[in-house]
Amino acid sequence: MPIPLPVSAGRWSVPGAPLLPRLLLEPTMSRDGVFDGAWWPRTNHLAAELPDLITALGAHFGRIVRVGLDSSAWDGVPRSVAANGLTIRINWFTGSDATISVTRGFQDHFLLLVVPPGTSAATASSAMAGASATGNRTPAAELLLG
Repeated sequence: MPIPLPVSAGRWSVPGAPLLPRLLLEPTMSRDGVFDGAWWPRTNHLAAELPDLITALGAHFGRIVRVGLDSSAWDGVPRSVAANGLTIRINWFTGSDATISVTRGFQDHFLLLVVPPGTSAATASSAMAGASATGNRTPAAELLLG
């Protein structure tokens, strides 16, 4: 069951509960589109944001072993983060600050659109819906235009 899309840029939470990652995954996991879903982090602080994302993705995908991202889009990218009692390696690449690659197992990659933290709720909602649509083919830059 997908998490509802945000109606405001405010906190996505239930009072008294920890904040959940703003994440929307392609419902069939058919792997037919460009993206397997979308993530809207609250900040550019990767060490604070990534462990919760890995925990949430682990519930859907299984054990996450590696994350790949464009380090220029984040503040202070560590070599690894701890999540679920495991150390997850972080690989860096350049040229696509609007994506994050998540690897489970040996070579099983999932690609998520990353909606920048300061994005308006309307644009974020539209971009996340597009990236999580079955068979999506729209490039990241176009999805993020709103």
